[in-house]
Amino acid sequence: MEPIFTNDAIVFGILMISLGVVFYTESIKTGFWPKFYKIVPGLFMAYFIPALFTTAGIISPEWKTVNDTGETVTNSSQLYFIASRFLLPAALVLMTLSIDLKAIFNLGNKALIMFFTGTVGIIIGGPLAILLISIFSPETVGGADFDAVWRGLSTLAGSWIGGGANQTAMLEIYKYNPAKYGGMVFVDIVVANIWMAVLLIGIGRKDKINKWLKADTSAIEELKEKVSSFSKKVKRNPSLTDLMIMLAIAFGTVGFGHFASKYLGAFFNDFVKGMESQTWRNIFSFLGSSFFWLISISTIVAIILSYTKAKNYEGAGASKLGSVFIYILVATIGMKMDLKLIFENPGLIAIGLVWMSIHAGLLIGIAKLIKAPYFFLAVGSQANVGGAASAPIVAQAFHPSLATVGVLLAVFGYAIGTVGAILCTILMELSANI
Repeated sequence: MEPIFTNDAIVFGILMISLGVVFYTESIKTGFWPKFYKIVPGLFMAYFIPALFTTAGIISPEWKTVNDTGETVTNSSQLYFIASRFLLPAALVLMTLSIDLKAIFNLGNKALIMFFTGTVGIIIGGPLAILLISIFSPETVGGADFDAVWRGLSTLAGSWIGGGANQTAMLEIYKYNPAKYGGMVFVDIVVANIWMAVLLIGIGRKDKINKWLKADTSAIEELKEKVSSFSKKVKRNPSLTDLMIMLAIAFGTVGFGHFASKYLGAFFNDFVKGMESQTWRNIFSFLGSSFFWLISISTIVAIILSYTKAKNYEGAGASKLGSVFIYILVATIGMKMDLKLIFENPGLIAIGLVWMSIHAGLLIGIAKLIKAPYFFLAVGSQANVGGAASAPIVAQAFHPSLATVGVLLAVFGYAIGTVGAILCTILMELSANI
């Protein structure tokens, strides 16, 4: 169904108004709103309100129309593409300028432990979900040959451990019926977005969660304090020149990232295709993703700039400007979520929800065992499930200085995504045939 508003300029205006309303109401210190935002974080509302607009048919990320010749045409909004390809890398540059790389490494090994726990949760979650759902609805996890549900679920494993490139690789490896692939994309969007919403709500209660986990947050607080102290030390009222130079640094880097990623993506795509072993081609397929190189290059350049005088632009509000871009990205991600999709294919959604619950349960159990802060749990999960587009969002919700942690883990997820997904798929095939 065609939404009420299809013009991206109008839709962008609606998203910006919704963000303005969230920030205005969050700034009110008396009455209902302080109580509301104590329970529900503003970042979640920035995500949820656009989802309500999409569900109500006011806006939409994608819709179909019939042209004059009677042909059905698929139309789509370009806002998420622009936000993820332009604003996200720009935000990462601005929020990484003041980074203290040594302090990030001093966060310890719990970040990696929680990341790998999330990966293991996805690998074992898929086959366990198939086993559990088969008890109540065996037809949901059935199918034969290239229609077998486990083949379709392999693409979810690729997406939830790595990202889009890994997801595409799994579709190529296991040859799931393309006509049914859309159903798996729905599950990916719905379940991943529900889990992201849960994590965002948890951020509002992070102190209580950390207390329950008996977590030691001293290293995180030390990093936040270090960045905050530096920001106060160099703080100044930003001039027009400051703002223009910060935008030049951010989007100049993004431009270079797009330029370099085009050639690197094409070079490594040909390089990987030239490998004799099909297994190695599948494992390194992510190197052909221009988005992978865009995020990696933008982050590397920003880290290099953090060792120059460009770092002082944190005092003029570099991370705040980056946060503006992140919130716009969050709104466009929320716009992709149609809550009605939850009821479109309840069987597959059930598999996805059980799968994600196992992932979440394992993360919570290990976090409790090793007394890891909620920050590591949330970012470790999103580095797997959300990838480079959403891990920095969750990380910066704790503090802008922590966004790079999300990026570094997400990039690592790309590297192991296909291998982990293949292992998960082998287990899912065995589970489906029991």
